[in-house]
Amino acid sequence: MKFLIAGFGSIGRRHFRNLAALGENDIVLLRTHRSTLDDDEIHGVPAESTIEAALKHWPDAVIIANPTANHLAVAIPAAQAGCHILVEKPVSDTLDGIDDLRSALAHHQRQLLVGFQFRYHPGLRRVKELLDRNVIGRPLLARAHWGEYLPDWHPWEDYRGSYAARKDLGGGVVRTLSHPLDYLRWLMGDVEQVKAITGNFSDLELSDVEDMGEIQLRFLNGAFGSLNVNYFQRPARHDLEIVGTKGTIRWDNADGACRWWTDNAGWQVHPLPTGFDRNDLFLAEMQHFIAIIRGEVIPLCGLEDGLAVQSLIQQALAPAQ
Repeated sequence: MKFLIAGFGSIGRRHFRNLAALGENDIVLLRTHRSTLDDDEIHGVPAESTIEAALKHWPDAVIIANPTANHLAVAIPAAQAGCHILVEKPVSDTLDGIDDLRSALAHHQRQLLVGFQFRYHPGLRRVKELLDRNVIGRPLLARAHWGEYLPDWHPWEDYRGSYAARKDLGGGVVRTLSHPLDYLRWLMGDVEQVKAITGNFSDLELSDVEDMGEIQLRFLNGAFGSLNVNYFQRPARHDLEIVGTKGTIRWDNADGACRWWTDNAGWQVHPLPTGFDRNDLFLAEMQHFIAIIRGEVIPLCGLEDGLAVQSLIQQALAPAQ
């Protein structure tokens, strides 16, 4: 198979390496050549500067890893050219043009996978299994929290100029740390109501985008959810708690374990597999994408799932717009 990778920042580079690890070396790059990372490992790899030129290499699949605001400018022509697509989260910073994307995918019978890699996390997959088995009864409350210090992400560059800090590139903490919005919906079901407070609360000088979002969710099943995402927390914290009528489930990204309590068994623990590495999430995602291209599976997180998260993001940000 031939792959086109659009964008060669840190995530594009990760996908490039994972494709190679899986034996896929027929790769073309679509680049602006503005990456702050070293280019040595892609010496000799074909690179184009426009999507039109890149598609003339006839890729079977396109991996979209450029800034959020530029996703659809690649996704729509790629779908119209008959390519399968893996697009990094979120799908876009707008819903404009989505109908064109959906129509092109349907016309060519191609699939789109959204890159919410936490769906492949062994701890969260155990949470999903426990909920599906009704181990803690009917879920009543889900609380997620994800805070990180933005300047630590890419210490080799000024964080204030990164995509995560620029509105024109689709940045801001609610979009950039939108993984919990996806896995909360995956675990708890569809959302019927969203309320949020977003804004700038720190000293990070992010005048262009919000650095915190406090989001409340009402699920269709009647359960209540809440989420805090922020760019200023040290040390980093990323965790989840779900309370049901018969017990509690907790997941913490710090050790990756899933823990659950029921009155007949007390606390039980499902630890991460021995040797687990963060890149295992991205590797599993790429393996899943390759299986999609081969027609072996359907996307774990398809276009409509991505659009549901996009809607939640836009509802959360609506008061600030």
